[in-house]
Amino acid sequence: MLIYRRLLNILLITTLIGIISGGCAPANGSRKTQLVIFAASSLIVPFTDVEKAFEAQHPDVDVQAQFHGSIQVIRQVTDLHVPIDVIATADASLVPMLMYAMNDPNTGKPYANWYLRFATNNLAIAYRPDSKYANEINADNWYEILSRPDVKVGITDPRFDASGYRALMVFALAQEYYHNTDIFAHMFKGKFTFPLAFFREAGQTTITVPEILETAPGSNIVLRGASIEEMDLLESGDIDYAFEYESVIQQHQLQMVHLPDQLNLGADHYASFYRQVEVDLNFQRFATVKPQFTGERIGYGITIPSNAPHPDLASEFIAFLLGADGRAILQSDHQPLFVPAIADKYANMPVALQALSAPPNSP
Repeated sequence: MLIYRRLLNILLITTLIGIISGGCAPANGSRKTQLVIFAASSLIVPFTDVEKAFEAQHPDVDVQAQFHGSIQVIRQVTDLHVPIDVIATADASLVPMLMYAMNDPNTGKPYANWYLRFATNNLAIAYRPDSKYANEINADNWYEILSRPDVKVGITDPRFDASGYRALMVFALAQEYYHNTDIFAHMFKGKFTFPLAFFREAGQTTITVPEILETAPGSNIVLRGASIEEMDLLESGDIDYAFEYESVIQQHQLQMVHLPDQLNLGADHYASFYRQVEVDLNFQRFATVKPQFTGERIGYGITIPSNAPHPDLASEFIAFLLGADGRAILQSDHQPLFVPAIADKYANMPVALQALSAPPNSP
């Protein structure tokens, strides 16, 4: 079953109905308060389960959730000015980069002035038992298998989604880990109409993503905007492999190549190794900032936009998410967490969330 697509369709339809009607009216004629949440698509399964549990404890609340690539989630607030109560992204660094640095034109204030790094993950390679060369692929040869022209590989678009630019980082790091300087070129050279730029100097690698990123005819790479779409293609047999987070692969009960800790972007003790690669997004989609991502341990970020319609209720939702019930749900859905959550701009946070978090480097 294509779990992600069906869940997404239900959530999108529900959200549209809610927006049009202005609320969900119970039998007694009163209206529920709509709490709008935009989150990274890799969170669709755990957040859908958290939504059900939160609504069960708050019968007067109707959670309206949408899921997109992480950059697209942020842009719903900063570029499209959608009124959103909670933002959750697969890359916490997007919040200061795109929300601290941009002001709401109606208030002149930044779209956010704090966030919590609440969850982590490992990047891995998902596949089916009948994927091409499934009986051969392993942690030592995956890059050679994926570069074969008859193998279809799904990568989310790095212009919109964190797992996309993280996949590019993995290939750059793999060159150093396996001592093979041809890995990146074998995978990506000639695969796009406008090439990715790859430059290494003084121990630092920079990958530049062009403004227009589309696959060339005959390319074995399949780009999509979010992992929801990649999982659909993998489950339907349209692609053989996809870069995805381990939690999502486990949720779908798919086969997995576990990448070494030096490559999976999930091990804190390899932070310095990760930092030797960065990805630049070379396009004008963002008017005032230039997105640039340095390799680091994966950290999911969550915040309440400064123009959120229901900030107090949003704080309640995040407190539920970080509390015992929410943590149990996320863990049952294979989503690894930071406990306590790590706060940026701790003093700016709602008081209720300070008790569930800690500033960086706290004992």
